[in-house]
Amino acid sequence: MNLGKKLVAEFLGTFWLVLGGCGSAVLAAKFGGDGNPLGIGFVGVALAFGLTVLTGAYAFGHISGAHFNPAVSFGLWAGGRFPARDLLPYIVAQVLGAIAAGFILLQIAKGGGGFAIVPDTAGAFASNGYGALSPGGYTVAAAFLCEVVLTAFFLIVIMGSTHKSAPSGFAPIAIGLALTLIHLISIPITNTSVNPARSVGVALFAGSGAIGQLWLFWLAPILGGLIGGMLYGWLGRDEPDIVGNP
Repeated sequence: MNLGKKLVAEFLGTFWLVLGGCGSAVLAAKFGGDGNPLGIGFVGVALAFGLTVLTGAYAFGHISGAHFNPAVSFGLWAGGRFPARDLLPYIVAQVLGAIAAGFILLQIAKGGGGFAIVPDTAGAFASNGYGALSPGGYTVAAAFLCEVVLTAFFLIVIMGSTHKSAPSGFAPIAIGLALTLIHLISIPITNTSVNPARSVGVALFAGSGAIGQLWLFWLAPILGGLIGGMLYGWLGRDEPDIVGNP
């Protein structure tokens, strides 16, 4: 598959992830107001993120590998699954797809009555944050640790479920469920990033507070991705047969 098609697949897959996941948070999480049974709540948002990755992986995995996330690209590189020469093009395509989705989501949201982005508030336009911008008021240290650890385990699941010895065809299900679980854990902490592109795609429209905290949602997920990728690269590496071993 040529690189151009891979980049289009990464753009579309990341667009789908942000539109589906962040769209569920902006449009449906509190539909009708707090406590309204029509709202899907944060459990529904967690499921929506998992479903976007699951469906996107089946749609685009055979074209680009379905990274949809700079931290995943870095992690797969660290684990020996992805060439360094493609890192920058993939990341650019992912970020552009996320921004395009954020822009489309904003246009849709503005068409509903009473919609408004309140800058410098927790979760504004599905943005990520720590401290005053954390849904649960979690510190920068807690947010950083959470994002590193959860991204590392996300990479372990991705690399394990796509290993040549893993059951064929089931990887998108495992990856989608892992992302759902990650959101169930961390929505109260950071509103869940584990994906720098996802964070950028909405922060650009959420105000200076969210933009000013983007450094954490690049640094922590990429660090976690590198840790997870290197760890599974070692753990899942096939050992050579030892000829003549008694």
